[in-house]
Amino acid sequence: MSKRRVTIVELAEELNTTPSTVSRALRGHKGISKKMTARVKELAQKRNYTVNIMAANLRNGTSRILGVVVPRINRDFFSNCISGIEEIASLAGYSIIICQTHDKPEEEKKSVFTLIGSNVAGILISTGSTTDDLDYFNETKRLGIPLIFFDRATKNDSQNKVVVNDKLGAYKGVSHLIEQGYKRIAHFAGAQHIKLYQERKAGYLAALRDHSIPIDESLILEGVLKKDEGYEAISTLMNLPNPPDALFSSSDYSALGAIIRLKEMGIKIPQEMGIVGFSNEMFTNIISPKMTSIDQHSKKIGNCAVKACLEAIGEKSQKCEYKNVVIEPTLIIRESSLKENF
Repeated sequence: MSKRRVTIVELAEELNTTPSTVSRALRGHKGISKKMTARVKELAQKRNYTVNIMAANLRNGTSRILGVVVPRINRDFFSNCISGIEEIASLAGYSIIICQTHDKPEEEKKSVFTLIGSNVAGILISTGSTTDDLDYFNETKRLGIPLIFFDRATKNDSQNKVVVNDKLGAYKGVSHLIEQGYKRIAHFAGAQHIKLYQERKAGYLAALRDHSIPIDESLILEGVLKKDEGYEAISTLMNLPNPPDALFSSSDYSALGAIIRLKEMGIKIPQEMGIVGFSNEMFTNIISPKMTSIDQHSKKIGNCAVKACLEAIGEKSQKCEYKNVVIEPTLIIRESSLKENF
């Protein structure tokens, strides 16, 4: 059973002084004598007293805490974003609180209001794949709490965003497949109410048009982002009368599911089927064949997102101009798409 937290009032009573004196002594205030400061710090250590940062924030009306909301922590992309956020936040003297929504809109809304109630100085969020009601974000604006969207951003231009040029990333990936000699390129698309998946689909279509390859709607499957979804979807595609000879996936995970199923079907990668994923998750360089993917520079996204947040805090977010930071992705070519090597 955990011990109850010792309060500053109890320390003051034991020292026969006031809570404000104890508080100032703990902060090294010059108005408190060295003798009293030493007594306070000695007792605080003896009683294992720790500062209740949240309570202090509420008392002072200020905060050195940022809230971070992500769909899933156990994705390399999001863990790297968080690492980038924490790196810059720490240098600026801020701590972070991380909330995971599991791609559930109700959990996302709950997380945002929990962070508002915790008096955070700003919120950085990547929305869930099924989020379509964004009205509750207006509460942060009303309260003057800077809100920065990263990766999965809204369509609203009057929001601070840090995103990847998803259209360019998709264009690079599909163009690479075409240059390798693939002709019928399928696409695993994400939910089209989310801007980044719209952009990836747009990049896919643009690459086909620019290389004079006919667009076949039967090769485009939406809402295919998870491994099991990719496993099932590739089976559907390979059973078509004229199946694809390549796949550009909006997700490394659905591309992984496709690779597993294609191996079971005896289809050789990349000789008979080329694969390009998106996100450059850690496993892409471990599986066999190693997967070609689009690197989003996730740590840089985190760095840029928190810098935008800190700027908004300094500018008093109600008055600052909205920022839209766009990062250029990189095509990482590996075995799964190198048809010319065979």
